[in-house]
Amino acid sequence: MNQPFAVLDCALIAIATGQKAHDLRELRDRLITMSDPGIMYYHFWDALLRPRFVDPEYQNDFAAWVWHDLHDRRLAERLSILNPADYRLMDDLRHKMIEVIEERMDEEDFMFYPDADHPFFFCRSQIVIFDTHFRIDDPRKLSEIIAQMSLGSIFYHFIDSRRRTHSGINDFSVWLRGFEGVYEVLADEIDAIDPYFDSLPVLRNELVTVVEKYFKKGNH
Repeated sequence: MNQPFAVLDCALIAIATGQKAHDLRELRDRLITMSDPGIMYYHFWDALLRPRFVDPEYQNDFAAWVWHDLHDRRLAERLSILNPADYRLMDDLRHKMIEVIEERMDEEDFMFYPDADHPFFFCRSQIVIFDTHFRIDDPRKLSEIIAQMSLGSIFYHFIDSRRRTHSGINDFSVWLRGFEGVYEVLADEIDAIDPYFDSLPVLRNELVTVVEKYFKKGNH
């Protein structure tokens, strides 16, 4: 018998690393020497849970800074389409980002900028986990509970799980696969949802919709 799904919540505490970049070359150099994968995680994934006051067109902090403080729309657009879900390791994403920046710096129309309007401050985060005491024992109740979940719970179970589990997938799919194959299709449908390019409220609605459609088809 599969164990009930324990609904947890989380909050993020930003921690300054003391590193910063004043221009694109410095940003590239900091990325080359970066050893903490938590920094990349913070500036890509954690941005989804933080209040956003920048242009939502640029999903990660690097792309937003390049546009708003270096005013390079071409590079900002290239960085904004980087999807961390495509990379199992943050180090692979870091190398890809370095490649994109260096390609831009090699282009004929690229001009080496003076200092940015504001420096880029590298941060990492500490996650604090809370037990909501909600438990789900029946997958048919999943959509109802997800609809009530906080954004912190959605982030923890659908995004942060990719970092902390060996499978690299979301907690909902892992739990559903514990029912001896009964909910394998639903687990696959949930796992197919792209977790990055929508806001957490939209992602929550997508999860609810996928689960509701599955059971409306007469699945048990």
